[in-house]
Amino acid sequence: QVLFLQEVIDNLKSGGRAGIVVDEGLLFRTNETAFAQTKRKLLDECDVYCIVSLPGGVFTQAAAGVKTNLIFFNKGSHTESIWYYDLSDLKVNKRNPLTSAHFDEFFRLLPGREESENSWTVTRAQVEAKNYDLKAVNPNRKEEVDTRTPEDLLNIIDEKGKEIQEA
Repeated sequence: QVLFLQEVIDNLKSGGRAGIVVDEGLLFRTNETAFAQTKRKLLDECDVYCIVSLPGGVFTQAAAGVKTNLIFFNKGSHTESIWYYDLSDLKVNKRNPLTSAHFDEFFRLLPGREESENSWTVTRAQVEAKNYDLKAVNPNRKEEVDTRTPEDLLNIIDEKGKEIQEA
């Protein structure tokens, strides 16, 4: 993965543009020098203007079950900020594939790199502070917290058990 990304960067001419699919591990792995150095090279030599977090399972039919992202960049200037778009909440499978309709909001927001519930911008300084971790972590996502107590859950289990017995 690292060598592939380096090859793409090295073979792009100044002003060249690329959009590639990468395993999410490439974006967040910082524990090995090669990963951090390659991402630093990407940000130094290219303007990474967009990263799209795809839903899990998008490439399952192609025998690739890993979580993937799209990275779009231009060679010839360095990255000041990266605009992220998050599609990871979508549930895709054989019967419900990822389609162009899922990208409608993305294409509407991309020209101005506008912020929404699914999009946000991260500065170069923020990326550097995280040792070049480029993983898309949506700050706009509201996490639902289950506030039920163990006693509440046991009562629900008892009620469901009684319903099953009656049926």
